[in-house]
Amino acid sequence: MDIRELTKAEEEVMQKLWTLEKAFVKDIIRELPEPKPAYNTVSTIIRILENKGFVGHESFGKSHQYYPLIDRDTYKSFATKKLVSSYFDDSAQNMLSFFLDNKQIDTKELDEIMKILEQAKKK
Repeated sequence: MDIRELTKAEEEVMQKLWTLEKAFVKDIIRELPEPKPAYNTVSTIIRILENKGFVGHESFGKSHQYYPLIDRDTYKSFATKKLVSSYFDDSAQNMLSFFLDNKQIDTKELDEIMKILEQAKKK
C-alpha cells in the first residue's frame, strides 16, 4: 500500500485514534484539545482518512466505530523518511547536526543517543 502524507488535522485525528484503538467520532472529539472541532468536521476528516486507506469502520446501526488500518509506527517511519529526505538531504547525520546546532538536544539526551549507538554497533 502506498502511504500518503496526512494534513495537520488528519494527523491529529489519527494520533487520537491510534491511542484509542477503536472509537466513535464523539470519542475522538472528547480527546481533542480545546476549542473542540465540530462533530461534522471530525466526521469529514475520518471519511477522508478512510478514503486514504488509514481508517476502517464497523457499523452499529447508523453509528460507525473507527479503527486504524495503518499503525502508528508505519506512519512514523514514512514521516521520518520524508522529513530526512526533504530537509536533510537523506542524511540522519545532517538531521542530528541540525538538532545539536539548534540546541534541541541536551547533553543528557546526547548521552542516551551515544548509548543506543554503542549498542547498535555491538549487534
